[in-house]
Amino acid sequence: MNDPVVEATDSAPGGDGPSPVSDAPLHPGALLQVRDVSKVYGSGHTAVTALDAATMSVEQGEFVALLGPSGSGKTTLISIIGGLLAATSGTVTVGDVDVTQLSKRDLTRFRAEQVGFVFQSANLVPFLTARENLLYVATLVKTPKKAAQQRADQLLEELGLADRAKNLPEQLSGGERQRVAIGRALMNDPDLVLVDEPTAALDTALGRQVVQLLRREIKDRGKTGIMVTHDLRMVEYTDRVFEILDGHLTHVEEPSALQH
Repeated sequence: MNDPVVEATDSAPGGDGPSPVSDAPLHPGALLQVRDVSKVYGSGHTAVTALDAATMSVEQGEFVALLGPSGSGKTTLISIIGGLLAATSGTVTVGDVDVTQLSKRDLTRFRAEQVGFVFQSANLVPFLTARENLLYVATLVKTPKKAAQQRADQLLEELGLADRAKNLPEQLSGGERQRVAIGRALMNDPDLVLVDEPTAALDTALGRQVVQLLRREIKDRGKTGIMVTHDLRMVEYTDRVFEILDGHLTHVEEPSALQH
């Protein structure tokens, strides 16, 4: 893995977890900057902290992994980064956009134009073909029809799906559906690609193919990618690893699970 430019500054709880590599400040040139982001549900003695002062930055062209067990705060963090969930405190900037200060209307535009999402389930529109699923996303940002068609066809070709363009989701394999989901995430040329457990429903071989494809597309297109996973086998395809335990985020050289 590449040497980190910027690290998270929170220590994981307990003595067995990894320690931060350093206390270096956030890199001012990073495309994504997360500063002291917390998410608390409830108040007083019933308050539950899902995320505790998370700090990280990711450069343009980087593909990083966010590891952690179920319920650790991984999905909470990327939901805040992607503008799907409001933080209790802290700031998130993508390029020159402060996501935490956007209105609901501007958040909708931000998600459509600057963020691509790939979820655990492909979540394709069942009555649209693979090509139509990509074209539908283009309508959200009013891309001219001809340009959208050309981009959809290009993506399907690159993803090895040109011969499946007219197939409905039910006519595609699990791996093919995830590839369509990747194409959909890239359709509007976003700056940031957020991936949540993309291999959970796939066997190991298909999972590796999907993650390799994600890495290639992110690298070739100069995007910034974050992949949430609990599958240590997929870490080798990422540039850096962050680990989140009980809401505490840490940048690590090696995931703690590999130390045992």
